[in-house]
Amino acid sequence: MSIEKGSSLGTINVSKDAIASLAGGAVAECYGVVGMASKNSLSGGLAVLLGQDNYSKGVAVKKGKNGFVIDLYIIVSYGVKITAVVHELQQRVKYTLEKSLDQKFEAVNVFVQGVRVMD
Repeated sequence: MSIEKGSSLGTINVSKDAIASLAGGAVAECYGVVGMASKNSLSGGLAVLLGQDNYSKGVAVKKGKNGFVIDLYIIVSYGVKITAVVHELQQRVKYTLEKSLDQKFEAVNVFVQGVRVMD
């Protein structure tokens, strides 16, 4: 699945991994987010923190009725208000993706996989 845009000069295809990388970059800029977690595995009940080059593993892109749906799997910092962090994250990711791709995004779902104490 990809985003396909046509013009008089040809067709542009944006892959699901490119969308996930854009979303992961926007997540990394948000206050209170330690990083992305893998959407597939919990190691011994603990979320595995992904490196910057693996952000696409913490993002799921699906086609919805009125646009695309993004699922983000994150780890937040201890001591932050989780609802405020998630709300800011949803707004930032949706804005970034809609401006960059000129495409409607129906929802940004955030799944908090863990809380980390930062030294």
